[in-house]
Amino acid sequence: MHPEFPLSSDLIYLNHAAVAPWPLRTAQAVTRFAEENVRYGAARYPDWVRRESILREQLRDLLNAPSSDDIALVKNTSEAISLVAFGLEWREGDNIVSSSEEFPSNRIPWQALSSRGVAFREANLAAGSTPEDALFELVDARTRLITISSVQYASGLRLDLEKIGRFCRDQGILFCIDAIQSLGALRFDVQRYHADFVMADGHKWMLGPEGLAVFYTSPRARNALKLMQYGWHMVENAGDYDTRSWIPARNARRFECGSPNMLGIHALSASLSLILETGMETIETSLLERTTYLAEAIMNQPLLQLLSPGDPERRSGIITFRHRSKENQRLFQHLKQNGVICALRGGGIRFSPHFYTPLSSLERAIDIALGA
Repeated sequence: MHPEFPLSSDLIYLNHAAVAPWPLRTAQAVTRFAEENVRYGAARYPDWVRRESILREQLRDLLNAPSSDDIALVKNTSEAISLVAFGLEWREGDNIVSSSEEFPSNRIPWQALSSRGVAFREANLAAGSTPEDALFELVDARTRLITISSVQYASGLRLDLEKIGRFCRDQGILFCIDAIQSLGALRFDVQRYHADFVMADGHKWMLGPEGLAVFYTSPRARNALKLMQYGWHMVENAGDYDTRSWIPARNARRFECGSPNMLGIHALSASLSLILETGMETIETSLLERTTYLAEAIMNQPLLQLLSPGDPERRSGIITFRHRSKENQRLFQHLKQNGVICALRGGGIRFSPHFYTPLSSLERAIDIALGA
């Protein structure tokens, strides 16, 4: 067992694609922050602001962003996508290209633009020679933006973000990535992907709390977004409360209208310290070792059917499967009753371990599934 994850011995936790358990250091950081509040109130607020700056640098490192000025701290992925969807200037007849497999967070904000005459086009990722080509086939002269999840939440399909980014750059199209199912699980590089917008909550693979997300914007794309929210924190001279004139912050803080989530900041920073100490190359290698083990174990069992991609190049931290003779809900309840924490997604059972999950736990989870 990993010392940072003293999970209950009666659980096999395979639900990091939903909400992850915190590392021990994160619980300790929250406890310290709470105790400091009890004893000192906000007397040490400058230290909290320094922790906020550290978190921005940690996220810059995780994304390989050019600068921490490109990093905004927002409530969740849905808020970040909404800032893009309703911040861009649209013309009637414009369209957005995405896929039919997206989580509602990366669908509903775009569909809400239909009242402005903007079409949301959903590609069948299995219809083209590659999933990326299926997206490209829907692009025309009125396409303003491609928005896609780096990893599909139900199947675990991993997209070639570099290929999509090159296409968008060459076509003069904006590129938006919902990275919630890969950031903290797989190596990520906003510069290599030519990304304009990237967003991800902290409560999945980054092992942090709910209620805090990263929102990356490239400088060019950032200036194309009109602001939707205003307040004291989003101005260039935040903290100067007496001056009547103001301008929006030149950096990504312009998207943070009010007081920061300091509790969440302390928690997520602690979680990211573990991820960065471990190293994303190590985490990705260890995680893919685990999902490869699961995929091969499922494919070797006649009673089980793998629903996730069989191609290792398309693999992520998510493995979805079904039992050939047992109904999904029944299998899910059986797994839950036997301590396997997972999810019903994509027409089957979704397992999502992390880098620290013991291989012996995966073997046991498969045995439990077969015993349903």
